[in-house]
Amino acid sequence: MARVVVAADDFFFASKIKEAARHAGVEVAFVDTAAALLMEAARPEARLVVLDLNGASFPAVDAVRALKADAATARVEAVGYLSHVMVDLRRQAEAAGCDRVLARSAFVRLLPELLEKARR
Repeated sequence: MARVVVAADDFFFASKIKEAARHAGVEVAFVDTAAALLMEAARPEARLVVLDLNGASFPAVDAVRALKADAATARVEAVGYLSHVMVDLRRQAEAAGCDRVLARSAFVRLLPELLEKARR
């Protein structure tokens, strides 16, 4: 079964992701450290990493950089979401290798599509 790795501090968004993943038929692994994110992303069934770029648990941009620099995890799509006013953070995430950076509202709207793509 396809697996999605999620680093999200916000309980509201974590709940939305969990419910959408259940409907899409993908497993979800919630992580709260960069090391755990990289370990989960290295699993063969990992297809997608979702990061709350505004989260406080660990520096998400650094985690994206590490994810994309490691041959074992570079294949995994990284999608970050953030407040639409965080323009500098958006640029940093894109420069670090984040495949898609979305405003929170766009992320919620596109979540079913992202999970369906990960399932295939």
